[in-house]
Amino acid sequence: MALYFDHRIKAPNSVGSPFHISWHAVHPFLAVASLSTASGGCVDIYLEQGEHVPETHIERSFRVTSLCWHPTRLLLAVGWETGEVIVFNKQDKEQHTVPQTHITDITVLTWSTSGNCLVSGDRLGVLLLWRLDQRGRVQGTPLLKHEYEKHLTHCIFRLPPPGEDLVQLARAAVSGDEKALDMFNWKKSSFGSFLKMGSQEGLSFFISLMDGSVHYVDEKGKTTCVASTDSSIQTLFYIEKREALVVVTETLLLSLYTVMPEGKAEEVMKVKLSGKTGLRADITLIEGSLLVMAIGEAVLRFWNLERGENYLLSLEEKFGFEKGENINCVCYCKAKGLLAAGTDKGRIAMWKTVAGSPSRQEVEGKDTWTPQTPTELEGNITQIKWGSRKNLLAVNNTSSIVILREQAMSSHFHQQVASVQVSPSLLNVSFLSMGAVYSLRTDMHISGVFATKDAVAVWNGKHVAIFEPSEATLRNAGTFLCESPVLAMHEENVYTVEPNRVQVRTWQGTVKQLLLFSETEGNPCFLDICGNFLVVGTDFAHFKSFDLSRREAKVHCNCKNLAELIPDVGSIVSLRCNANGSKISILLSKADNTPDARICFYDVEMDTVTVFDLKTGQIDQRERLPFNGQETNNHIFTDERLANYIPVSHYWDQSEPRLFVCEAMQEALGAQATGGKQPYAEDTTTEDVLILSFFVSEDHGFLLHDSFPRPPAYQTLLGMEVPHYYFTKKPGEADGEDRVHSEHHSIPQMVARRPLRDFVGLEDCDKPTRDAMLNFSFFITVGDMDEAFKSIKLIKSEAVWENMACMCVKTQRLDVAKVCLGNMGHARGARALRDAEQEPELEARVAMLATQLGMLEDAEQLYKKCKRYDLLNKFFQASGQWQKAVEVAEQYDRVHLRTTYYNYARHLEANGDCSLALSYYEKSDTHRFEVPRMLTEDLQSLELYINKMKDKTLWRWWAQYLESQAEMDAALHYYELAQDYFSLVRIHCFQGNIPKAAEIANETGNWAASYHLARQYESQEDVKQAVCFYTRAQAFNNAIRLCKENGFDDQLMNLALLSSPEDMIEAARYYEEKGDQMDRAVMLYHKAGHFSKALELAFATQQFAALQLIAEDLDENSDPALLSRCSDFCIEHKQFEKAVELLLAAKKYHEALQLCLEQNMTITEEMAEKMTVPKDSKVLSEESRRELLEQIANCCMRQGNYHLATKKYTQAGNKLKAMRALLKSGDTEKIIFFAGVSRQKEIYIMAANYLQSLDWRKEPEIVKNIISFYTKGRALDLLAGFYDACAQVEIDEYQNYDKAHGALTEAYKCLSKAKAKSPLDQETKLAQLQNKMTLVKRFIQARRTYTEDPKESIRQCELLLEETDLDSTIRIGDIYGFLVERHVQMEEYQMAYRYLEEMRKKLPSANMSYYMDQRTMDTVYRALGLPLTHMLPERTRHNSIEDQEEVVEEVDNDP
Repeated sequence: MALYFDHRIKAPNSVGSPFHISWHAVHPFLAVASLSTASGGCVDIYLEQGEHVPETHIERSFRVTSLCWHPTRLLLAVGWETGEVIVFNKQDKEQHTVPQTHITDITVLTWSTSGNCLVSGDRLGVLLLWRLDQRGRVQGTPLLKHEYEKHLTHCIFRLPPPGEDLVQLARAAVSGDEKALDMFNWKKSSFGSFLKMGSQEGLSFFISLMDGSVHYVDEKGKTTCVASTDSSIQTLFYIEKREALVVVTETLLLSLYTVMPEGKAEEVMKVKLSGKTGLRADITLIEGSLLVMAIGEAVLRFWNLERGENYLLSLEEKFGFEKGENINCVCYCKAKGLLAAGTDKGRIAMWKTVAGSPSRQEVEGKDTWTPQTPTELEGNITQIKWGSRKNLLAVNNTSSIVILREQAMSSHFHQQVASVQVSPSLLNVSFLSMGAVYSLRTDMHISGVFATKDAVAVWNGKHVAIFEPSEATLRNAGTFLCESPVLAMHEENVYTVEPNRVQVRTWQGTVKQLLLFSETEGNPCFLDICGNFLVVGTDFAHFKSFDLSRREAKVHCNCKNLAELIPDVGSIVSLRCNANGSKISILLSKADNTPDARICFYDVEMDTVTVFDLKTGQIDQRERLPFNGQETNNHIFTDERLANYIPVSHYWDQSEPRLFVCEAMQEALGAQATGGKQPYAEDTTTEDVLILSFFVSEDHGFLLHDSFPRPPAYQTLLGMEVPHYYFTKKPGEADGEDRVHSEHHSIPQMVARRPLRDFVGLEDCDKPTRDAMLNFSFFITVGDMDEAFKSIKLIKSEAVWENMACMCVKTQRLDVAKVCLGNMGHARGARALRDAEQEPELEARVAMLATQLGMLEDAEQLYKKCKRYDLLNKFFQASGQWQKAVEVAEQYDRVHLRTTYYNYARHLEANGDCSLALSYYEKSDTHRFEVPRMLTEDLQSLELYINKMKDKTLWRWWAQYLESQAEMDAALHYYELAQDYFSLVRIHCFQGNIPKAAEIANETGNWAASYHLARQYESQEDVKQAVCFYTRAQAFNNAIRLCKENGFDDQLMNLALLSSPEDMIEAARYYEEKGDQMDRAVMLYHKAGHFSKALELAFATQQFAALQLIAEDLDENSDPALLSRCSDFCIEHKQFEKAVELLLAAKKYHEALQLCLEQNMTITEEMAEKMTVPKDSKVLSEESRRELLEQIANCCMRQGNYHLATKKYTQAGNKLKAMRALLKSGDTEKIIFFAGVSRQKEIYIMAANYLQSLDWRKEPEIVKNIISFYTKGRALDLLAGFYDACAQVEIDEYQNYDKAHGALTEAYKCLSKAKAKSPLDQETKLAQLQNKMTLVKRFIQARRTYTEDPKESIRQCELLLEETDLDSTIRIGDIYGFLVERHVQMEEYQMAYRYLEEMRKKLPSANMSYYMDQRTMDTVYRALGLPLTHMLPERTRHNSIEDQEEVVEEVDNDP
């Protein structure tokens, strides 16, 4: 909490009553205008603590009328009632008089925005604009002068509109532009160009007159009336961001004008503000949108210009304000967000805005202001002003001026004594161990306090006073002068600081010992004592600790330089040591003096430094090495809740050295801290401040023990001593049961305490229990549940076990939780936990434990974490959080949505909220029975609801209710709306209106209605109508019964056919018994599926047509004997196909086949399939089955159905016969496929032989299959013969001897590997093949050697012609043709002609052109001059078998 110290100004003796004050905008200088009846008027300047600034007294014999500080410089403009205007230079202590132009009161005195010009105006309406230099001296004549002839009241400068770019103008001037240079030269520039330049300086302004008019003076000096009101203007504001002018008159009429760039104003709003008129109102504008008025009332009035809303802020009595206390003046500090108001009782009320807080974004109106602690002064406050960068507040109460300076509240907690500063000179001191509270008022403004169990020390930087408790009061035990800014106490010693040393004094101020620091170590400025240890910090970021347990202080830890330990550190903000002096914690600031998120921990014994960054969660441990180096170990302390927090205060537990606590706030708020003791605002929301406690140990490092938001009623953290945290309370919270009564009055308790999490219920435990619980907390924090359990196993307190059970929720140790629940005697929780063990997710089981322990928020988070939204839904329902339950069901647990709606509706009904319950019954779709039940006591509402819903179920329910009340007509109406035709018929029958009932039954065809009406007719013995309506109701058995009873045989037959098989059989028996309509009996037995009885009766009565119909419906599921009998009947009547079907259905396959053979019936594929017995059938053996299949196949062969025969042979397992049948079909494709899947040698050979019988020369694919099948069938001799045939085709058809030689080679290979029955024949065939291969090879060689040796080639051809039996291998014509063509090429035409003639003689019938080109022969004849001989055309040639890809098969040597 911040306090405001009041400093009354120290005015010279000659100064009279102050009546006007003015702050400098930047510097802490206050100008005060006073009036004395003896000496006249004067102006004085004062410092922030009220000191008068020497040589600043300005005095005249007449009154001051205006004061105005320069925006930046220390220049004060003063206007007097004689029209004199002077400018006082505070720096030079000089007064510069403005040339005397005015002759009456100066009412307007305003500096321009840039500060280069000054506007002055008087009561007669004369307005002047002056230019002044930096020292405040007037430059030449006025820049402009206007005479308005009316009292001038207000002047406001307007920011300049965008004009010429000064940067571009400066660049042009530098580059030599004469015009630009002239514009920067005032002497050369004309008045017009000056005003143009002035537009950049903002020399346009608004001036208001007493008659209510507002004039605008533009940059050129032209004045224009832009607004006019009906009374004098009280306040004038200009809103820069909106370019708007706000005018408030003395009659509180508010006008808002939009200002155009040229200065014209357009009125956009006019409103009459509420409040007293005729009084001087103090009005201020906040953030350009909020108007605040103080009009001498007990409230402040607010008007929001943007929203058009208004509200009030009143003075609250709980803050000390009196009834009837009125507010005279108001002022707003933008930097602090503080609104201050002065009252007529001498109090300053303050409110702080919270609109910018992240957690308060939705707050509006009066809720955006939080009241602060008021400051009590004296007198009637008439004027208050915030000013300077230090945000000082000056208060004028007509008799004196008081300057309020904000200072952080001093507080201290040590050895169970807490001291809290309540006002600048008042302390609240609580001796908690004794339960005594003292109110200590001093004669100084307290700047610091230090408390021990023996005494309380206070100081203000100049004096130190020590007080000790003496019965009901605090007695002064010593006072001495000392300018120490900090102080500490231990037993009888007082520790104060001076440059480079710490003084150890007695309570009376006598120095007993000096603790010295070198100049490099700096001046001590921080002190802290914990236990018997003192830690001292210096302004050079050095620190040292001392042991105070002996008579004199001894150094415990030598001086350490923080800059060496942490290189990037700025300075020390505060430091603390723990109870045994082993660790020192330090809060840091950055190099730019902004708060640092790091906390430094120095281990005295290990000489190590650990830096914990609260913002990032990173922990750096630096170890000091012998050679002054450092080793750093980094690890991450992960806790997302601490992100973006910075520490602002820290403490060690007073007795437990491991326990450390700090107060942290969000960085956005902490960044506003200024380095004071409590650098943050008192109204910071609880979400923005966290209290964090840690265990710090050598073995486990830095462990977060607990964290929680600072409670809203608490102000700041004071310290910690197990088992409590200690806090200061906010003003207004210290009342009720916390008041401690003294002899004469009650003193509020300003200190509150909160138990540590594990000590709830154990606040008054003894030391062993406290130590055990501390160990328990430590091990729980470490995560060692076993050691934690050992620590408290002897403790009998249920609260302890409950705390541990709560920790089990955090650690998810359900095994320990069971023991805790047992020790607590929590049978219900133990049972619930045991029942929850069936849940697969650990979090779900832990959530049940949390629920039983009342940790509802933890349970909710656990259910969300494991995504068990069904359990979360049940949890919300059980805890009464129905809206959350509905939201969860709608978003995640839709399977239970209707159930949730229903349960919520039941809950609402139980609470009496029937209207909302009705809505949720509808959502759960249970309203049809739940709403009538709920509204049975309110029949009128129920009827309205039913008529509104228009639901058939509800209409039916209401009709039934009306019927029960004998309101038949109304019941009929609602039954009709519900379309309940049965009930309509029922009531009409009850009323005896049978025709109407019959009409309804006929129109609707409703079965139930028809049935009920049929029973009515039957009771009235109207049999025909009864049968008719029974038929409509599909109640055929009743209709049949009536027909049989009344002899309606024709109707009986029709009804029986429509009815069930049982009714058909009953009707058939009826006809059979009568004996005259046996055909109907047979038909009904047949339709009912009683074939045996139908056949028996049909045979008995010789009904052949019926027998035929029955036979058509028989299948394999019928009785075999019955099937056989029917088949005989069909054979007798020449219906052989039907007889075969029946025999097959009776599984008499041989008889069916025999019948087909005897009657020469064609066996279809369907018939053959029915004759085929499955392999696993038990009707026939496998051998009989195969025999039957072969018989079927033989029959198919005889009938020419080769494909079906193939199929049956294959099913019988006889693939050879199947292949033969397929060969007869001539289906090449199926033959190839069947051979491929059969994989039998004989079948391969058969397929190849068949394929060879085809025109394989035209089909390369057939050639491939032939070769493949012969190879797979191991018929190498046949394959050799096929290759030989292929070679001959190549020679005869294509003259391709190369390929022919290849084919012969393959034939030779195959034949040589074949196993022939006659080796001699095989040798003969091999010799023949060898001879053929030799001859072909010689011819090929002869043709190839022609290019190299033509003669040898021709000689070889001539030798071939001499070979015997040549023509069986090589065609003679090919050799002659080759010789002729070669001789023609050599132009030996005579030789070519000789060979032609020889060829003609040997082949007289051959076509010569078949062996050579016709053109070659023509060439020979022409060369020899012989007549041409025309040959026959060449025969058509087929594609070579070798033109396709050859089939290369590797022929194994296996036999």
